[in-house]
This record gives sequence, structure tokens and C-alpha cells, in this order.
Amino acid sequence: MSADLPGARRRSIAEYFCAVVVTWLVVSTAVVAQTDTLSVDAVLTSADAHFPGILASLAERRGADGAVLEADGEFDLVFSADSFSRTTGFYNGSIASGGIRQRLRPLGSELYAGYRLSDGTFPVYEDTNYTNDRGELKVGLLFSLLRNRRIDERRFGLGDTRRALREADLDLLLTRIGVQQRALIAYWRWVVTGYELTVYEDLLQIALDRQTALEEQVRSGARAEVFLIENGLNITNRRRFATTAARNFQAATNGLSLYYRDADGRSLQAPREALSPPPPIGAIEELPLNDAPSVPDALARRPELQLLRTAIMRARSRVALAENQLLPRVDLNIEVSNDYGDIAEGGPSRDSTDAVVGVSFSVPLQQRTARGRVIRERAEVDALLQQHQLQQDQIEIEVRNIVLEMQVAEQLLRLAELEVSQAEAMADAEQRRFASGASDFFLVNVREETAANAQVRYYEADLARRIARANYDAATVNLERLGISPVDGANY
Repeated sequence: MSADLPGARRRSIAEYFCAVVVTWLVVSTAVVAQTDTLSVDAVLTSADAHFPGILASLAERRGADGAVLEADGEFDLVFSADSFSRTTGFYNGSIASGGIRQRLRPLGSELYAGYRLSDGTFPVYEDTNYTNDRGELKVGLLFSLLRNRRIDERRFGLGDTRRALREADLDLLLTRIGVQQRALIAYWRWVVTGYELTVYEDLLQIALDRQTALEEQVRSGARAEVFLIENGLNITNRRRFATTAARNFQAATNGLSLYYRDADGRSLQAPREALSPPPPIGAIEELPLNDAPSVPDALARRPELQLLRTAIMRARSRVALAENQLLPRVDLNIEVSNDYGDIAEGGPSRDSTDAVVGVSFSVPLQQRTARGRVIRERAEVDALLQQHQLQQDQIEIEVRNIVLEMQVAEQLLRLAELEVSQAEAMADAEQRRFASGASDFFLVNVREETAANAQVRYYEADLARRIARANYDAATVNLERLGISPVDGANY
């Protein structure tokens, strides 16, 4: 029995080792099985939420929003107060006053109200300081009749910052469209290069399996040894194909990581296990155009054209401001005041309700600065109008070319599908002929590589089609297909 123990112990160790290996294989398989397939929606969502360029545009938009609030502050209600008192000398007068001013938008107007209360006596040159014993209340309105009636610096600043915020919204949209377009292309390039790697790995595996069979045939004398050498050359060539495909796939993975990010914004390397299996030839998703906006609608929504239209509005506002400087200034002031309480040191002349109407007039005698500004701003408006026309023409041509590209890509995909079917049929037939001895080794390898290359061209045709669709969705501002969600406060 003691002689049997070592053998039993060895068997136990071997069984334990096998159990560990099997367990490791099961766990490894489970980990791979649990790896979620990376979808295009997940990449688009990640890019839209965490891409640095989009976050930078969001920050710039917040800055433009703050500028609007700052410009609106020019119309804030303002309170002021002051007082003085003579502590020595013949006169002992004291006065305290306070008031509020509110700038209004219509007619460049300004509403104000004030209250003041005096005590003691004042010299004759300060006679206006007297009030009754309960003070004086004054209300007035100031507005412009010519210059500053339609526009002034404050109203221009508020309108200009609001249009700048609109431009920030459009810049944000333009950035998001560009990022999502590139994210779509990066994702499908990653998918297609992964499929191509699978094709060349399968092609290499065929040669490796054939090498094993050929070695047995050479040992039995059924084949000459030169077949082993020739197949070894094919293995080397196919390893080169697979290595190049692996490099392309890794490069595509690196490119995808620019848009595929975690919750903290860090780039993620998508594992190969997250790649969905290649669909059967001919079963690739259809990309119809009937879900896309019409070209006229897309033109109306293009951020570039809206940006130019907003720039034209800002320039025209600057023209209006410059023209405003050419007008004479005529301001009308209406003011009502009343004293309350008993008559104080100022006497009975203070105890009344006074209504005052005043007009002020001024006109610049030389207006070269204003005229020069008007000429410059009008010229900028004309230039922007021409740029808008050119941009619109270019966009129309761009959309037509993209539609043409999509139509051709669909045709090339169908041709590639037919080529795969024909090449695989030829490869299968040549393999059967070779197995029966009716064909030579060279033709078998040529047919196999031709079939593999046809599959690669099929996937590349699909990539070209998807790139064209991504470009079309970007050109027609199809926010749903680009995975662009609304931003609070943004006006697209």
C-alpha cells in the first residue's frame, strides 16, 4: 500500500490541477461573456456628456450668459443718499436726502424719486436746501426725443450680449455636432477594423490547420515536402495580413478612446470583447433617408447660417448705434415736488406743489467720427450678407454631394456583397477540387485570399456608407441620430 501512495498522491495533484484549470477557464469565459457589447449609442452618450471640447463650449456659454446678466445690470434700481451739517459758524443748517433711480428701456427714459429733509438756516446761496418740517418728496421722468430715443449704449449692450449668447448657443451646437459626427465615424471604424481583423485571423487559421494536415501527408508520402514550404510561405504572408489588421484595429481603438470616456471624463480603451460579432453578409442595417429632415429645413437649422444671421443682426445694431450719434440730443424732463408738514425756516414759499418741465438741446458740429463708424459698420453688414449667401450655396452643394456619396456607397455595398458570394463559392469549389487532387495548391490559396479580401472590401464599403450617413446627419442637423440631447437654457 505504501508503494501505491505516491501514485495516488500524483493522481490527486493532477486532478486538483485539472480542476483549477477548468475553473479558471470557466471564470475566464464568464468574464468575457459578461463584457457588455459596446453600442454606438453608448459612445455618443459618453462623448456628448464628457468630451472636453463640448465642456469647454458649455463653459463659454455660461460666460456669455453672465455677460447678459451684467448688461442687464445697467437697468438696476439705484439708491443713493447724502447729508451734511454745519457744526460751527453763523448758519446751522443740516440736510439729509435720499433717492432712487430706475433706467427704463423705452425712449431711453429714466424715472427717479427723492426725499430730503432740512433743519436750521442756510445762506442765501443755499436757499434751495430748505424744506418743510416733514421734508420734500420729488418725482421726475427724463426721456430722449431724438438721440438715444431708439437705441443707446445701455440698450445696445444688452441686445448685443443677448445675441452673443445666441452665438454661444450656436457655437455649442456646432461643437456638439462635430464631436458626435467624429464619434460616429470613430465607432464604425473601430467596428469595421475589428471585423477585418477577424477575417484575416480566420484566413491565417485555415493555413495553420492545413499545415498540420500537410505534415501528416508528407510523413505518409502522400505529398511532397515542397507543399510544406509553400504553405509556410502562405502562413508568413497571412501573419503579415493579420498583424497589419491588428495594428489598424488598435489604432481605431485609440481613436475611439477620444470619445469613449468614463463618468470622470477619462478616456477608455474599448476591449475587443466589447465588439459585436460580425453580422452575416447581406444582413447589415439599412440606412434609409426617409427619417432625415428635408434639405430646406436643414438649411434653416444649420448653425453656420444662423451664426452669420446673428452676426448680421449684431452688425446692424452697431449701424443703428452709430447713426444714433449723428442725431442732435433733445431731452425732456418732467418733475413734480411737494413739501409736507408745517412751514419751517424756509418760509411759506416752500409750502407748495411744484411742477417743472425742462428741455435740453445739444448738437455736434463735426461728426466725422460718427459718419466714419456708420460707413464701416454698413460695409461689414454688406460683407456678412455676401458670406451668408456663399455659405448657403456651399451647404447646398455639400448636402447634394453627401446624398450622392450615400447612394454610391449603397451601390458599392451591394456589389461587394455579390463579390463576397462569388469569391466564397469559388474558394469552396477550389478547396473541393484540391482535396480530390484536381487542383493545385497555388489556386487554393489565391481563391481563399480573394474571398477574404472580398469580405474586407464589403466591410469597408459598409464603413464608407456609415461615414456618408454620419456626414449627412451632421449636414442636415439630425440631432436625434447624432445623440444630441437638449441643454437647459440653450436656444437652438
